[in-house]
Amino acid sequence: MKLSTKGVWAGEERTFFENATQVPVVHSVAFGYKTLQEWMDVTLGEKEGYIYSRNSNPTVNVFEKKMAAMEGTETSVSFSTGMAAISNTLFALVRPGDRIVTQKDTYGGTSKIFLKYLPEYGVKVTMCETGDHESMEKEIAKGCRLVYLETPTNPTLKIIDLQRLSSAAKESGAIVVTDNTFSTPINTNPAEFGVDLVIHSATKFLCGHADALGGVVCGPSGLIKTINSFREINGAALHPMAAYLIVRGIKTLHLRVREQNRSALKIAGYLKTNPNIKEVLYPGLPGHKDHEIAKKQMRGFGGILSFTVTGGETRIKKVLDNLRLAKLAANLGAVETIAGIPATTSHVECSIEERKQLGIPEGLIRYSVGIEDPEDLIADLEQALSQ
Repeated sequence: MKLSTKGVWAGEERTFFENATQVPVVHSVAFGYKTLQEWMDVTLGEKEGYIYSRNSNPTVNVFEKKMAAMEGTETSVSFSTGMAAISNTLFALVRPGDRIVTQKDTYGGTSKIFLKYLPEYGVKVTMCETGDHESMEKEIAKGCRLVYLETPTNPTLKIIDLQRLSSAAKESGAIVVTDNTFSTPINTNPAEFGVDLVIHSATKFLCGHADALGGVVCGPSGLIKTINSFREINGAALHPMAAYLIVRGIKTLHLRVREQNRSALKIAGYLKTNPNIKEVLYPGLPGHKDHEIAKKQMRGFGGILSFTVTGGETRIKKVLDNLRLAKLAANLGAVETIAGIPATTSHVECSIEERKQLGIPEGLIRYSVGIEDPEDLIADLEQALSQ
């Protein structure tokens, strides 16, 4: 099946309760059995079923099956938020004395784990200059437990060569984890390039309507079983209602992302010609330094772009304050356009010093393109930039 078909049908092959055509939202905390033997069979995994919703739930199970199908992996496990997916994966797989190799400008919450929490637990983290593949390969060759990647990066839109770094990691016996939130499975399937585990903040493009929090990790059954065991004890379970809303969002994911890809490319092209713009960061532009890598591993270039304006901080504030067709909010990937700066969005958890250390510019505007008409969005940017 093609991705658009998987988005609608994957995980929904069986007949639902009372022949419902839509995924039922099962709010029940526990699942009862008539006999102790039947209950024990489910507990031991000898028979299919559910016991307790912190461990598994029928509505959540549909979402997990759908995401494994979308990413082309054996299975997946869901979480209450995207950061729960990231933190549970890292803490489930590494131990004191282990080493992680990663890039500098990952999402702010992820960076905080690398800068503060993992080192406090005795895990060494080597953060390489993002895009310096040679440097990362050298560090990986020294030996590491895990290689963590993010592409496109949030919010600088740099592209990492997944195949190249996955190959380097395999030679060292390291696990490769990639945050695929910005790209979505519509634009990139990292597993095709050798990545072991694919992470999404399901809150963003997968849900698409900014009304449910969630996260998911897709990968081989052995690694997912380890992460799932940690999650069950950690307690970061996805709520059934959130799972339902994200499942509903995935059914239109291919339509939304297709339009967002087209609109973002058109808007990025316009911004390149505006004299008030200093720099536009979008991998779909031929002038982007990672354009060739993006063409190799992406089917579309995504719905997020970033740009800087001439005139400094005062000008940035004026532009954002005057946007009429964009919500100023700490989210992205929704049907409406959303804009903000790193200090209030992607790297709000980080101090100014940490953002500087990570190479995150203070004056960058992250612009998440919605499904509005791109001509209207361009007109709105034009009037805001001319203020």
